[in-house]
Amino acid sequence: MIRRPRAASADRTLRDLALAVVESADDRGVAPIVHAGHPVLRGVATPFDAQLDDAELAALLRVMRATMHAAPGVGLAAPQIGIPLALAVVEDPGMGSTDAAVVREREPLPFRVLVNPGYEGVGDERVAFYEGCLSVPGYTAVTARHRRVRLTGHDETGAALDEVLTGWAARIVQHETDHLAGTLYLDRAEPRSLAATDAIGARWAMEPTPESAAAALGFSLG
Repeated sequence: MIRRPRAASADRTLRDLALAVVESADDRGVAPIVHAGHPVLRGVATPFDAQLDDAELAALLRVMRATMHAAPGVGLAAPQIGIPLALAVVEDPGMGSTDAAVVREREPLPFRVLVNPGYEGVGDERVAFYEGCLSVPGYTAVTARHRRVRLTGHDETGAALDEVLTGWAARIVQHETDHLAGTLYLDRAEPRSLAATDAIGARWAMEPTPESAAAALGFSLG
């Protein structure tokens, strides 16, 4: 990343907060995830601009990755561990060759870091599937998102990102980038589709499409 001298007190505060989270991680390197209702999830994250040096940033990203894996999840934004910086990590092992994986276009997504990411839809096609969030535990809901997006931003080395993603990878990027704008997936979800992740909610979420849920719960897929 392009470095600038640290002078602003706000930058020092963010650095202190990030280092405190890293230092408080457990012996697995895992930090607590904040849940819906915490103000940090509703604020706009501060763009990353050298608030942390390279070693400090690497330590924070290790904690974010470990926390994502332990949850387990396929993405984590810094605000989800209480740090309002525009950073996110993503990684998805995929779903193998299941029917759901094919319909959802869910292929493995290697680990990567998103720094100050942004996205825009490519084309008009939107797809609706059940989606959950580590900051909204115990629930899932159908959320319509762009099938394809153009991702921009940088990685942790400062290399520019400008690429088109399709399917579940595009969904993950939209979800995590939304976190950095103070948006939860529930803001975009179909309210009548909301389901607890107990036996029936888990069944809805694992079906290739939410058509059965739509019929049973009385909502439209658009």
